[in-house]
Amino acid sequence: MDVPLIIRHRLTELGLEQKDLAVAAQVTESYISQLLARKKVPPAPDRTDIYDKIGKFLQLPSGKLSRLASLQRREELKKKIADPPSPLFQDFRELILRKCEPHKRKQIRTIFEKEPFGELERLVTQKLLEVAKSVAREELDSEKWLRLMARLSKRSYEQTRAKILEFLDTDIFHVSIENCVAFLDPLIQSWDINLETFGMDIVLNRRLTTGHRKKFEFIEQLPHEPFQKLLGLEVFLKDITLSGDATKDELEFLKSLRFKEWKPTPLYYYRELQNLRDPLHFRA
Repeated sequence: MDVPLIIRHRLTELGLEQKDLAVAAQVTESYISQLLARKKVPPAPDRTDIYDKIGKFLQLPSGKLSRLASLQRREELKKKIADPPSPLFQDFRELILRKCEPHKRKQIRTIFEKEPFGELERLVTQKLLEVAKSVAREELDSEKWLRLMARLSKRSYEQTRAKILEFLDTDIFHVSIENCVAFLDPLIQSWDINLETFGMDIVLNRRLTTGHRKKFEFIEQLPHEPFQKLLGLEVFLKDITLSGDATKDELEFLKSLRFKEWKPTPLYYYRELQNLRDPLHFRA
């Protein structure tokens, strides 16, 4: 049994129609029709709330549709591995370039055209999709936000909600130009990228989100080394006359100190603790 078959079976048992299910799931009848006709792969359970709404309406055990959808998607993925899909970026590259800061647009276009769907184009598009998806996911339960998006995209509330569910379930290899126009266009105001560091600055539409600016940077970090207690620190921690009144934050700082050759004594940690507490050592 698969998701469409179970849904159709329950609709028949309960004497309900697809339009009734569409109203309960707050999507269009067309979306339900395509799902039941297997023209759409069941969306990933962790990217949608539709299974909870459908399951409750059809009086199915909680989580049954989600578990079945996960298995069904896994089988679909196995079939596609041998023949991976071609990227569809040629359809909406212009939209992405139009959102690029004007002073960088010509340079970025040249790179995109020289390396179609290359590393830079995938990076930019992936980040734009991630930001747009995070906003859509946060606002999925907000009727006010959905109705605002519906007005901007000139769609009905149900059409907009159905499109968001599709959008949340897509990736950079399968996203459609329709989804990009519906969500990337109104949500993303502009973006810029530093071609030396590949840090990105994405500005969002203030009308549609509160956090209107997102920054992504790649920074160099030293490898994380597992904490190794030094003898002096161990004695300091056990001696309540030295460390008994230390706060959690102060202890975390003392534990973070690293020494290549020196071996600090318990007295060193005590004095370091007092230095932390002395306002003369820090500027306001």
